[in-house]
Amino acid sequence: MKLAPLFFVLLLIGCQKTRPTDAPPIAEILEPQEILTIADDEKIIKTDTIGIYTDGTESSTDYILAHLVDQKADQDSVVTVKYRLDFYQNKTKTASSGIAIKGFEKGSEWMASYGLTSDNAKNSPFLQISVGYPACGYSHENYLYYLKNKDLQLVHQWSTMSDSGWGNWLEIINPGKNSDPKSFYCKTVAFVPDDENENLDMGILTYSDSIAFELKGNQWKKNLLSAKDKAYFEKKMTFDQFNSQE
Repeated sequence: MKLAPLFFVLLLIGCQKTRPTDAPPIAEILEPQEILTIADDEKIIKTDTIGIYTDGTESSTDYILAHLVDQKADQDSVVTVKYRLDFYQNKTKTASSGIAIKGFEKGSEWMASYGLTSDNAKNSPFLQISVGYPACGYSHENYLYYLKNKDLQLVHQWSTMSDSGWGNWLEIINPGKNSDPKSFYCKTVAFVPDDENENLDMGILTYSDSIAFELKGNQWKKNLLSAKDKAYFEKKMTFDQFNSQE
């Protein structure tokens, strides 16, 4: 199953009859994502090299070095790590960003690709990074960066999970279809089992957290267009019905 349904298919579903939810539409300005600052002279525990892909092809000149600089476990053995990400373009370091991940799993793997979507990845200043344990049922942390003229911004951050065709993910919608848009949208999509139905193949598709992004000056701003963490769309369907629309 692809984890990013086509926009026009989902738009068609959105026009069908749905069960009302109690989440009224709102408009809320969200605070910009802050980049964690980690000094260049911070002691490095280990370094992973992250290849950056465009249309399935790994770049030979662009990559990211993920430096682990701190790791701690709490009394419940939940591990929190800090990484400094050094971005290289044409084999030259252009920017850095720090990130902290709570609940980090040993053996987690990194992935990175250019573009908001696979349809407009070429020459895109957007860069998506994902890290998580490569198995069903594990959460992955995702980061959307905007890197242009050596200026790096963390535009958005979210979590995803997939388990045998069920799960939750982020759908990014770029109406302009170009690689460097001035605005775009996203929403959280989830397809989970319907625990109240005796049919084990019955699931519930929901959309939540609709967000509009707009470039103002040289900074990305975002507005939450729906009630936070509450579904504004809900539709029941079987597992096969959901996958047949992909």
